Amino acid sequence: MSLDNQQQEKRRPDWAALAIAAALFAVAAVIAWSTASHGAGANYARVGPTTFPYVIAIAFFGLSIWTAIEALRGDFPEREKQEISPILWIIGGLAAQMLLLKVAGFSIATGLLFAATARAFGRGPLWKTIPLGIVLAFVVYVIFAKGLQLSLPAGPLEHLVF
Repeated sequence: MSLDNQQQEKRRPDWAALAIAAALFAVAAVIAWSTASHGAGANYARVGPTTFPYVIAIAFFGLSIWTAIEALRGDFPEREKQEISPILWIIGGLAAQMLLLKVAGFSIATGLLFAATARAFGRGPLWKTIPLGIVLAFVVYVIFAKGLQLSLPAGPLEHLVF
């Protein structure tokens, strides 16, 4: 009797996977609708600009069906408990970068994102990772802004050096 209960527990639908399947289906529908609403591309060619988005939509649709079947069968492995602290560090770092990008410039804002992400992964104290992140971001700034002539937001550090 307990073996029957264990099989019933195992065959219970995985609701998180069903939600993922629904999201995949929604993405497939949005891609297909968006591609269809843009009108016909080049009608003279069999493979035109609308072909690839339709292939992607079909792939997402297939993945959604596959995920739903696996979820209903209960074939997904048991997931580990989610840790919220690292997620909050990364989200906080992204928010800090977005808020400080115009004010502090690329190097400082991205250095703070680097430090928050490193903290989320359990690496180094902030007093080490913030300066390291700023130095690495400044190198990236120099490569992209000066070497490739791309426009990145400059802040006090960039104005001090250039």
